[in-house]
Amino acid sequence: MADKKKTLRFNLLAMFIAIIILQTSIPLIGYIPIGPLDITIISATVVIATILMGTRDGAIIGGVWGLITFIRAYVWPTSPLATIVFVNPVVSVLPRILIGIVAGVTYQTLSKRLKQQSVSISIAAVLGSLTNTILVLGLIYLFYKAKTPQLYQINIKDLLPYLLGVVGTNGIPEAIFSGIVTPLIVMPLQKVLKGRLN
Repeated sequence: MADKKKTLRFNLLAMFIAIIILQTSIPLIGYIPIGPLDITIISATVVIATILMGTRDGAIIGGVWGLITFIRAYVWPTSPLATIVFVNPVVSVLPRILIGIVAGVTYQTLSKRLKQQSVSISIAAVLGSLTNTILVLGLIYLFYKAKTPQLYQINIKDLLPYLLGVVGTNGIPEAIFSGIVTPLIVMPLQKVLKGRLN
C-alpha cells in the first residue's frame, strides 16, 4: 500500500510539473489576456497541487515554476525586464516556492477550524496568489529601485505607486480568479484521491 501511495504521489508530481511547463511555454494556457492585462493562472496550479498533495509538494511545484522563470530569463525572456530582474533567483524562484508554503499552511490551519472546505480552499488560493504578486513586486522594488530610470523609464518617486498599481490591476484579479476556480477543481479531485495519498 505504501508503494502505491508513493507511486501515485510521484505520478501526480510529474503531472503537475508537466502542466507548469506547458503553462509557461504555450501562450494563453498560463496567462489569460484581459484587455491590456495578462492574468497569471499558474499560481492557481501551484495551490491546487499544494492542497491535493501537501505543502512540501506544493513548494516543489512552485519551485519548478520559479526555476523555469529563472532559466527563461537567460534563454527565452518574456520581456526586456525579465532579463534584468528574473535572473535573480530571489525574485524569480523564492516567491514561487512560498506560494506552496503559504497556501499549504493556510489550508491546513483553516480546514481544521472551518466547516466549509470550499472557504478554506478559496482563502488559501487567494493568499497563495497574493504571496507571489506581493513578493515578486516587493523584491523588484527592494533590489532594483536604484536602477529605476533604466528599468521602468519612470521617476524613482513613482516606482512604488507604479508597483502598487500592478498589484491592483494584475494581482487582485489573479487572486480572485484563483479563489474562485481552485475550489471548483480541488474538491472533486479530493473525493477521487481521498485516502490514496495519506
